[in-house]
Amino acid sequence: MIPWIELDRTPLPHGGDLRLMRRGREFVIKVGVAELMTSRLSASEEALATLAAERLGRRERPRILIGGLGMGFTLRAAIPAFGAGAQIIVAELVPAVVRWARGPMADMFGDSLDAPGVAIVEADVAALIRAGKSRYDAILLDVDNGPEGMTQAANDGLYAAQGLAAARAALTPGGVLAVWSQGPDAPFMKRFEKAGFSVEEKRVRAGGARGGSRHVIWLGAPKAAAAR
Repeated sequence: MIPWIELDRTPLPHGGDLRLMRRGREFVIKVGVAELMTSRLSASEEALATLAAERLGRRERPRILIGGLGMGFTLRAAIPAFGAGAQIIVAELVPAVVRWARGPMADMFGDSLDAPGVAIVEADVAALIRAGKSRYDAILLDVDNGPEGMTQAANDGLYAAQGLAAARAALTPGGVLAVWSQGPDAPFMKRFEKAGFSVEEKRVRAGGARGGSRHVIWLGAPKAAAAR
């Protein structure tokens, strides 16, 4: 059995450590001892991009905001899904994650970080949302394993009513807010709808055709009454 090797660790802004582990060609990012993401499973993170692009439809030069770089699965799926001319901004709160993407995991990321139209911003995605009135055609959130994640209190700016209202204000007419979660969350879906969105819930296997856990993706479109 090939042992796990800790390649790096970095403190999180609100406490705890993020750790990058490798075993052979496999990578895992952990919060403490809990697994946050793995290179073995990518289908649901990819579906976050492809389902949002399908819902948005073709637009000329759409502007997309992705919250969370992670292992880059959503970004790499978004580049072809949203088409040539798309502007894709990826907000990553933890600088070390960007460093890992350009370092130990560079082969996995390929040229996606420097693809035309892609910008990687080391910032809190909630701050970009609040500053972006009618700025984004789609907002894709994959932060902290979803609304009931490991550091939930630090992410109220995204998943609480105030955060959802800010996201609605940041979308262009006909835009879409897509949210990834490790599992179902009925209270969050109610908040999502109460914030003025028409919401569809999708269940996606973590391993795609290989099966695995069912992750959840919510696709929200601002209701007509809430449109600006």
